[in-house]
Amino acid sequence: MATSKEFHDYVVECLSKVGDLTTKKMMGEYCIYYKGKLIGDLCDNCLLVKQTDTSNRLLKNCKLEYPYEGSKTLLYVVEKFEDTDLMRELLNGLYRELPEPKKRKK
Repeated sequence: MATSKEFHDYVVECLSKVGDLTTKKMMGEYCIYYKGKLIGDLCDNCLLVKQTDTSNRLLKNCKLEYPYEGSKTLLYVVEKFEDTDLMRELLNGLYRELPEPKKRKK
């Protein structure tokens, strides 16, 4: 099941309160970028974020799932994305800990 436009818009509205958030549609789902870094996905109407020290600490009680069949990476399912303080700490931590995006060759 693809992520609905309504769920996408609601999550983006909640997370945009923290800062520069963008999404890119990919095969019915969305990649989520914070300040230009890929931090997770919206899949099947769920917000999934990458595992880092910060997400391991803040989301230790959240379940881990694969974003799509055949994926090699487990991501945290975030249920409290309306909690602006938690999301600010999480997104800023993810931004600090994740590598810079690779530059595309022209």
